[in-house]
Amino acid sequence: MTSTPTKAAISPDDRIRAVQRRTLGVLSGAQIAGGVGVAVGLALSSVVVDELSGSTVISGFAGTATVLGAALLALPTAKAAGRGGRRAGLALAYLAALAGCALSVAAISMGNWPLLLAGLVLVGGGSAGNLAARYSATDLSPKGHSARHLSLVVWAATIGSVAGPNLARPADQIGMDAGLAEKAGPFAFAALAFAAALLIIVIGLRPDPLKLARERDGASPADRARSGTVKDAWRTLRATPMARRALVIIAVSHTAMVSVMSMTPVKLHHDGSNLDVIGLVISLHIAGMYVMSPVVGWLADKAGRVPVLLLGMSLLLGASALAATADHRVWQVTVALVLLGLGWSCGLVAGSALLTESVPIGSRTPVQGLSDLLMNVCGATGTIVAGAIVGGLSYSVLGLVVGVMVALAGVWLAAGRRNHPTPA
Repeated sequence: MTSTPTKAAISPDDRIRAVQRRTLGVLSGAQIAGGVGVAVGLALSSVVVDELSGSTVISGFAGTATVLGAALLALPTAKAAGRGGRRAGLALAYLAALAGCALSVAAISMGNWPLLLAGLVLVGGGSAGNLAARYSATDLSPKGHSARHLSLVVWAATIGSVAGPNLARPADQIGMDAGLAEKAGPFAFAALAFAAALLIIVIGLRPDPLKLARERDGASPADRARSGTVKDAWRTLRATPMARRALVIIAVSHTAMVSVMSMTPVKLHHDGSNLDVIGLVISLHIAGMYVMSPVVGWLADKAGRVPVLLLGMSLLLGASALAATADHRVWQVTVALVLLGLGWSCGLVAGSALLTESVPIGSRTPVQGLSDLLMNVCGATGTIVAGAIVGGLSYSVLGLVVGVMVALAGVWLAAGRRNHPTPA
């Protein structure tokens, strides 16, 4: 008798690769849905706050509230992931955003702008979830592939970021047809988008990549118990020089980007550019941020994290120089904004990969959460300081200040590279 052939057993490595492919698909889907939610919710937020409060000054707090929410929810998201896996952390972030959208719809219906600002803080959970998703992509990445896997999830945000604002107006009309107050429709639509992201994560992110990575790497129960604490994050950073540098470069890249980007529409408007020109410049900037991220990830895996971070600092420095000397030349401002986006992409993708692989798996989630917290706080601070610089001095001075900050960070990173080689 001849034996019946049996299907070859699946090796542990093959299983990891299969789970990772599924994880990347699930995270990308959630990123698209979450990106739509964030973009739709923010498209009219400042306008609604302006109408309800009757104050242009107060309307500026709409964006600040969302950034503040992303910062405040970064650590709870990381803590939930540390204790219960990536699925728990991302679910918490998107659930908070969903609740924030519901609160925003109620606030608009009541004409209550303080309640709307409170809702926008919770909507910031969508941004916190989208940022945390990039780290989730690295848990099961094979050696030498974490940056490109991370970059694929970052790239997926392009779809939501571009499509979201264009859906605000039809969502508003559909909302009014359904009986909602004017301008409440986009927030109701954003709630549906966050609900979709939540379902994609809860249903699709199985097995949980972080839990599986811990099992593979033999993380102890003690590591899992303390994961998510700020104390553990600071202790890890003190013991890991390259992780500190990665965290600082991420924060500097983000601060430089939002500082110049936030004041560019004001500068172009004062120079006489119309809304179409301003929209085109910002669209090209967003393309610089996201479209090339897979290339940045591939380069970071091939050439190394620190070289790509130094490239990012060079691009940001060039963008700052162009912005500082642009005067009334729209083409020069446009080139500066594209370089600004590319430099940010290098800093975020390569920096996040370096931060992740520089620390042990048992301490990754708190360090990643702390990084997102500092990134958002620095970004919010950067917009405030940038407004003060442009208002009191000029856009050119802003470019000069940002350029000095970036140059100092680049020199510090290069010096640290010689003293503390990057992980293999």
